[in-house]
Amino acid sequence: MWKKIVFGFLMVISVLAGFLAAKAQVTFFDSLNHVKRDYDTVLENVDLNGIKVNSDTDIINILVVGNDYRKETNYTASGLTDTMIIATMDLKHGTLKMASLMRDNYVEIPGYGYNKLNAANSFGGIELLYKTIATNFNIEIDGYVEVGFKAFTDVVDAVGGVEVELTESEAEYLNTTNYIRDKKSRNVKVGKQTLNGAQALGYCRIRKKGTTVNGLRDDYGRTWRQRTVIKAVFDKVKTFPMTEWLGIANKLLGNIKTDLTNEKIISYVTDGLRLGTTEIHQLQVPLEGYYRSSSPGEFSVGDCLVMTDGINSSLSATANAEALNNFIFKYNGKQPFSYGNFTSKSD
Repeated sequence: MWKKIVFGFLMVISVLAGFLAAKAQVTFFDSLNHVKRDYDTVLENVDLNGIKVNSDTDIINILVVGNDYRKETNYTASGLTDTMIIATMDLKHGTLKMASLMRDNYVEIPGYGYNKLNAANSFGGIELLYKTIATNFNIEIDGYVEVGFKAFTDVVDAVGGVEVELTESEAEYLNTTNYIRDKKSRNVKVGKQTLNGAQALGYCRIRKKGTTVNGLRDDYGRTWRQRTVIKAVFDKVKTFPMTEWLGIANKLLGNIKTDLTNEKIISYVTDGLRLGTTEIHQLQVPLEGYYRSSSPGEFSVGDCLVMTDGINSSLSATANAEALNNFIFKYNGKQPFSYGNFTSKSD
């Protein structure tokens, strides 16, 4: 089980790389070599034969997932990916985007029938997760980054914590459960405050209890919290002198896994620096108005989010897939993104 993370982390690496590529490329490459590489699961080698996927050479999509690899629990196996974000660098429109794929989406997993989206990784690793996303949402992915608990907490602590606003229900839940693993840190309060790494991780894990300041609950609230903390980290790093960025990146790099080579990261970095923007536009899938909750006992896999076309309640991923493709490939960021009667403003 895992719950959080991270397009902002990728952007920290990207901006850092651009600076060091000019100033101290050897030092930066040495830092990148601490990243865990998994070339056995390079996404571009996944067989998508018979699956229609959309792509654009000017639009780079990176799948960001989370894991629960923790030394204290000896948990190291592939498991449920409770955080799945498509991070997009859109060179065509000069925009950065994040699209959260909700873990409870009821989708077709190739070779395994229908199940929750976050089950795909436990069935067949990152390759099957990618194939599942391609099957249901028709998106081509250019690479992936997998991040663990330690990377998240270390980076938040490295930037001196992040400011968030807690509601009464969130504060009470964090102080009375083990969502904040460090007992000494179970002292959050209602209102705006700076959270350390352990507190921020617990905040991002809240799901069934607690309502956000903008009224979101359940997994919609949790994914909003994740993106809020990611953006807060990113915004804070931007205020630091560039000379401090390498130390922050080193807190992260040893705790991520990716199929991206150093050369590819540097290439993406160079492109990213040309965008001239740090604003991140956001989306959640399924979209409001284009899903329903499953009925009690409707599916053997438990409670699910059933994607619909917005008119009737039958299972259909078409509308959500079309909206996601419009967001990734066509949205220029100049106005609120909209699809049908749904409107999503960038944060």
